[in-house]
Amino acid sequence: MTASTFDSTLTSLGINRTTGAAATGKTTGGATTLGQNDFLKLMTAQMQNQDPFAPVDNTQMVAQMAQFSSLAGISDMSTTLKAISDKLGATTTADAVSYIGKTVLVPGGTAYGRTSGGLTGGVELSGDATNVNVTIADQNGQVLKTMKLGAHAKGTALYDWDGKTDQGADAGTGPFTVTVTAQNSGVTVPATGLVWAPVQSVSIASGKAMLSLPGIGDVDASTVRQIG
Repeated sequence: MTASTFDSTLTSLGINRTTGAAATGKTTGGATTLGQNDFLKLMTAQMQNQDPFAPVDNTQMVAQMAQFSSLAGISDMSTTLKAISDKLGATTTADAVSYIGKTVLVPGGTAYGRTSGGLTGGVELSGDATNVNVTIADQNGQVLKTMKLGAHAKGTALYDWDGKTDQGADAGTGPFTVTVTAQNSGVTVPATGLVWAPVQSVSIASGKAMLSLPGIGDVDASTVRQIG
């Protein structure tokens, strides 16, 4: 049956085939599909025009209706589950406000010292490393301290700096620029520096909480590794 004959047959049954996304039909790449109402019309027409000497097998008809009903139910359930997932995944105002006044461990290269001096942080390694180094410099780029953390397995290597320079002087409270590097037998291992920062304020955009951190800027709450 040609496309035009098929369209004529559908029209005679009161079914309009469209190329857009109909109320019960869907399109993919310009292809047309029939929705639930169209299926029911075709089934009714089939029953009305069946050969009385060879009627439609009731078992097959019931099976077809059951399959279509199952598909329609799965489609509706999928839509409902997605709506629930979007709702649960969205960050509420209460969730966002709870970050204010706390410190968070996030990827970054700027850190402020503790009131008692020094700072803590981490190096996130994408693989095993035989040498992990942390370099701490002042805001002018002058190196204050170079820390050799040695070998570490894939994961997070933590460090604690006492706030003293390589010469033993007090480095102050910062801000400091933290740079991390890692190698495995001379081969560079991708590494990410993690620093602690206080949350100054929060905002919500498209269901996501954005944290404002001094020296780092706005970061997505999903990037927080730990809350202090």
